[in-house]
Amino acid sequence: MKLFVRSFLFNVAFFGWTSCLAILVLPSLMMSRTVLLRAVKVWVRGVLLLQWLPGQRVQLRGQDKIPPWPVLVASKHQSAWDTLIFNIALDDPCFVLKKELYRIPIFGWELRHASMIAIDRRGGAAALKGMLRDAKQAISAGRPILIFPEGTRTRPGTCVPYQPGITALYQALDIPVLPVALNSGKCWPRRGFLRYPGTMVVEFQSLIPPGLGRAEFEASLRNAIEQSSVSLS
Repeated sequence: MKLFVRSFLFNVAFFGWTSCLAILVLPSLMMSRTVLLRAVKVWVRGVLLLQWLPGQRVQLRGQDKIPPWPVLVASKHQSAWDTLIFNIALDDPCFVLKKELYRIPIFGWELRHASMIAIDRRGGAAALKGMLRDAKQAISAGRPILIFPEGTRTRPGTCVPYQPGITALYQALDIPVLPVALNSGKCWPRRGFLRYPGTMVVEFQSLIPPGLGRAEFEASLRNAIEQSSVSLS
């Protein structure tokens, strides 16, 4: 019962805070993108404060491994929470996301204004070409690119085959990849109402240098992300 009550209070506060802020920042769509980015950071920090309701704590580890230049960040994906935390863990990240999110009223408008990389998952080669074009523009603008290689949220302790987009980006951009392990799914499940107490850890791993062959890169990335994520679960 205690778990249910604390989860209920958190969800009410979370959706209330999110809805209010999303409406309040609508005028930013007519202003510089910087205004919206500042509002997003305020939103995320507010959510982190609310996480005391279900007894959740957050740890960011290995931030010293984040280079000062644009990099391709490849992260494990277990929870919707993952899309929040990188807005403050990284400097102006450019998310690779599904294009359908742009159709959501208000939220989709704000995503578009934030200049993310939207992918039509049914677009085939044309979608891949567009992703690479947008990614090169983001890197030229000095922004790190954030991608979830699995393309979907997975339960803690499990993994699915990585989508080809991560390898395509690695080969086309010719920049290092920063793997990220996390365990968010144990406290904030990918589906469900309950929010469990515990420590949610985001752990940045060592950089994978550019220039590796496809098989070597994919094996290095999978080992760095999956083994470390399991150890955090």
